[in-house]
Amino acid sequence: MTMSSPEVTSVSWGHMIVKGSSSTYKDCKVWPGGSRTWDWRETGTEHHPGVQPADVQEVLDKGAKVLVIGRGMNMALQVPASTVDCVAKRGVDVRVLQTEKAVAEYNKLARQGIKVGGVFHSTC
Repeated sequence: MTMSSPEVTSVSWGHMIVKGSSSTYKDCKVWPGGSRTWDWRETGTEHHPGVQPADVQEVLDKGAKVLVIGRGMNMALQVPASTVDCVAKRGVDVRVLQTEKAVAEYNKLARQGIKVGGVFHSTC
């Protein structure tokens, strides 16, 4: 049985809920079969230069064929071209959007049965 990508059921400032998780997330990673908090301290990520390949590696390793990146409510989180290139080189389609739009796109793809993953920043 293939694992489906869990729906993000709620997104608001500083607060995200993913189906199947008992935790509430501030920032989160989701992939086919699961989710967890996205702790920027693990990779030393900051708004500038932004999302690093290391931030999305786990999601790709878990089988995502499409990656959606949520840049925050006010799009303060940068996504360098080097990160997009790194993901694209693995044959994964990358979509970079404002977080509410990113979650909508992610959920749409998940409902279609696509192996979609995401990294979402829920504040600025």
